[in-house]
This record gives sequence, C-alpha cells and structure tokens, in this order.
Amino acid sequence: MRQGRLGASFRDPSGFLFIRDGILYRQVNRAYARDYDRLMESGLYERLVKAGFLVPHTEVDVEPMDASRAYKVIRPERIPFVSYPYEWTFGQLRDAARLTLTVQKSALRAGMSLKDASAYNVQFVHGRPMLIDTLSFEVYREGEPWVAYRQFCQHFLAPLALMAYRDVRLGQLLRIYIDGVPLDLASRLLPRRTYLRFGLLAHIHLHAGAQRRYADKDVDRARLQGKMSRQSLLNLIESLRSALRGLRWKPGESEWSDYYDRTNYTVSAFEHKKHLVARWVEMVKPSLVWDLGANTGVFSRLASERGAYTVAFDVDAAAVERNYRQVKRAKERNLLPLVLDLTNPSPAMGWHHRERHSLVERGPADLVLALALIHHLAISNNVPLEDLAEFFYDLGKYLIIEFVPKKDSQVQKLLRRREDIFDQYRREEFERLFSRYFLILQKEQVNESLRWLYLMERRS
Repeated sequence: MRQGRLGASFRDPSGFLFIRDGILYRQVNRAYARDYDRLMESGLYERLVKAGFLVPHTEVDVEPMDASRAYKVIRPERIPFVSYPYEWTFGQLRDAARLTLTVQKSALRAGMSLKDASAYNVQFVHGRPMLIDTLSFEVYREGEPWVAYRQFCQHFLAPLALMAYRDVRLGQLLRIYIDGVPLDLASRLLPRRTYLRFGLLAHIHLHAGAQRRYADKDVDRARLQGKMSRQSLLNLIESLRSALRGLRWKPGESEWSDYYDRTNYTVSAFEHKKHLVARWVEMVKPSLVWDLGANTGVFSRLASERGAYTVAFDVDAAAVERNYRQVKRAKERNLLPLVLDLTNPSPAMGWHHRERHSLVERGPADLVLALALIHHLAISNNVPLEDLAEFFYDLGKYLIIEFVPKKDSQVQKLLRRREDIFDQYRREEFERLFSRYFLILQKEQVNESLRWLYLMERRS
C-alpha cells in the first residue's frame, strides 16, 4: 500500500488525501476553513451522510502531512474499491450524474454550492453512488453562477448523450479525456436530431458554441453564464435533470449478454460448478473478490452473498448494465459491476501517471475468479499460458480458475475462426506453467463436462 500523499488530489488547494500506516486521511487546509466550518455547522454534512449521499468522516488528532497549511485532519470512511467513470456502464454514469445534481440542490438550500462536479468525486458504495470529496463544497455567494456547470456537462451529460444516441462504447472517451469529453467534440459527434432536444441544445450544442466564441478572449469562462439568482440556479439544475431523464439506453442482445442462456453446460454441470466455487469461497473466506469475465454476475454473487465485497468485471457493456440493474433491484450491497477489457485494462493515468491507478495498483484482491475465461484470452487473443499465470499472480492471493480444453464445444467454435497454432494449450501444460506461480490446492472436473476447476494459492 502506498504511503504519503495521493496523486489524485494534488490539484485541490483546499486539501488532499494521504495515507499513513495504512490509514487514509484527508488534510483540510486553512484556505478551506470557512467553507469546511459552514459545511459542518449548517447541517448539510449530516443530512447528506444520513441519506447516503456523502462519505462520512471523523475529525482526528493526528499530525498533518503539511503542518504549514493545515486546518484539520479528517479520516474518511474507506471505500472498498475505487472505480473510474470509464469503467462504469451507462446506468452507473447516469446515477452518478443524478446524485451530483441532488447534492448541488441540497447544498444551495444550505447556503453552499458544489465547486467541483467531477465524475471522479463519485464512487459506488453499497450498490449506490456516493460523493467522496468532502472538500467539494463552498459557501454560496448570491448572484454567482455555478462554477462547476461546464465540468458537469463534460463529465456527465456529454458522454451520456453520446452513449445514448451513438454507441455505448463512447463512454470510453472518458478514458482519453480525463477532464471530461470536450463539448465541441460531443456536439460534432451527436446526430442533428439532438438539436431538437432542448436540454442537449442548451447544455451541449449552444454551450459548445459559447466556448468557441470566447476561447480567445480574456473572459472568465466560469462567469459566462452571467449573474444568476438562487432560483435561476435551481432552474438550471432542473433543466439538467430533465436532460438526463431524456437519455436512455436499453441493453439489447450482445455477444455475451445472454451467455448463460446458450452455454454448453448441462443443468447438473452448472450446479456442480456453482457448488465448487461456493465451497472454495467459503474455504478461503476472502474480504475482496475480483470476478474477471463475470458476465451478469451469477458466480460473483456466490462470493458477495457470503460477505465478500465483489467486483464483477466484464468487457460486455450490455451484460454489465444488466448486472447493475439487478444490483439496484435487489438492493445488493456487496457487488460492484464494472466494464473492463482484460486485454487492455485500465492503466495508470493523469499527471505523472498518479492521478488514476491501474487495475493492478488497485489490488491485490484476496480471491480472483477466472471462470470460462482463459480460453478466450489464450486462443482469441493469443496470450500465452505463462503470461496469463503471471497476470493472475499480480492480481490476488487466491485464484479459482477454470480450464476449458480444446475438445470443448466452446473452444471448437473459437478454433473454427482460425488456425490451431496453440500446441501449448493443454491441461498438463496449464498445470505445469501455473504451478510456477501458484500452489494448486484443489482441482476437480466439472460433472458431465470436459472442464476442470482449480483452487490455487499464490506462491510467496
């Protein structure tokens, strides 16, 4: 675990996060003292925490990281797993946007306003979005516009519109544009019919035009909205909320979204596989599980229902969206569905590669699930078995992995599309190469199938 100041908060003069002895703290600088006191004394903090909208914290008597600027040190509740907007599905990004507007509206009623509307200030905790930046609030000044308006449009409205009107995969633009999708780019990419939608016309197309007109002029861009009364700000929030309501995406049929409906498992084989995974999860007793290639989360729930916080990764946005909707319907607290391409996982990003952590840096997990996965990586993507073993070694302490042999019908489908150059792809070779990195604790063939499940422990 990294010690010292965290790279994600270096830009904020109000304060920053740091880790000491494995504990996460946030230093509140004297420059933010007035705003912090107002947040705590106005009752806004208490109301937001009670509603589950803001991460709770306690004020602690520990030495600050930078005593020359320190006002207070607080200890925020630790988030089980930090995710990023480019890993969220459509529904998650929209729910994070709605939360941001709800918090802003509540802040205005308390005489405060959000000075940041970054999607990175939101995390998913207990199945719901939560604001994690306690220092995002400032005292509201009558007549001032919402300084975070442009940021909200770039981080939320523009990518959501592109996902809804063009292609859900355009949410990955947030991985390229770490400060949000530029409005002029979004305006160009959106279809002409979006000019007929008032919210998109006002907040993306006309907003982008205003930015272009004033780009080379000595004007405070945050003040382009002009003087705004409190009621005008509330109206702006409702206008943005209305624009969000008009954005919808229905996860249709995709390559993997109906995987469990067309798998080659018999009922008996599928139940035996679930039994083995559940038994081994109970044996390992993990606190944090990563399910790689989780699809809609059937096996993820075997871990989350046993008390492990489980992150369910899959490359298919439709499958992840369905998983997230199930989390919401059932009010599940221990499951986080995320979109991730394992052949190109989230890298370290931002200034000095320290603002956003890579997938590996956010580990290790206590247990990694890799079920019905490695044949896709080894055959469809030409990843050698030893490279796979090394990859999983970096991710977690324990590994439950499924080996699907060449004679399996699913592998035969993959091989029909290409020449079989995979001489090394054999169960004996799989065991030999993985044994360099892991101890094989248990292995068992799945009933009525050619597949094998393994429980492994990382070598020290």
